[in-house]
Amino acid sequence: MNIIIHPTYFPNIVHFVAMVKAESAMFEVDDNFVKQTYRNRTYIYGANGKLALNIPVIYTQKNRQKYKDVKIFNKEKWQSLHWKSLLSAYRTSPFFEYYEDELQPLFELKSDYILDFNMTCFEVICECLQLELNTSKTEVFQKTIENKTDFRYLVNVKKEQIQPFETYTQVFSNKHGFIPNLSILDLLFNEGPNASNYLESQTLTPL
Repeated sequence: MNIIIHPTYFPNIVHFVAMVKAESAMFEVDDNFVKQTYRNRTYIYGANGKLALNIPVIYTQKNRQKYKDVKIFNKEKWQSLHWKSLLSAYRTSPFFEYYEDELQPLFELKSDYILDFNMTCFEVICECLQLELNTSKTEVFQKTIENKTDFRYLVNVKKEQIQPFETYTQVFSNKHGFIPNLSILDLLFNEGPNASNYLESQTLTPL
């Protein structure tokens, strides 16, 4: 299976299952940026349940912008806030310390563009997971692409399709139960080196 999919901020589990299952994954980078998507949002498991981490962007609905042209609003100290949230959520998880030194520099890295930052985070996560994925990027936007399974719809937060993936132990599951399809960070910190095996063992049902 060859797929087309959006690069997102620390992609959620279903994004990674789709990419792991694919022979090749093409990243959509030539579409228009849309608010309230996983392009600049990810969800983690905090002490009070599901917690959104949003990257602030400089964007106006009036003048359409390509995803690759949207800049991050770096006047907000969002990276510090996100890292503190991860510390609070996962400091007691089995594998947080194991990956901390690889991930922490991302929250000090200054990137102008949201797409560039997402791709850097993706590369670091693949190193942590020891995954070698066959990826490429689009050069022009096409509504339909032959010979590729279209997973671009997964970028939409409100149209999220919950897959019947296996549960795994989460830090606060005794308080709020299992929360599915969180950021890949949740799986990484809780499952560690077994995270890639988990991804490969799941069954994905496209829409």
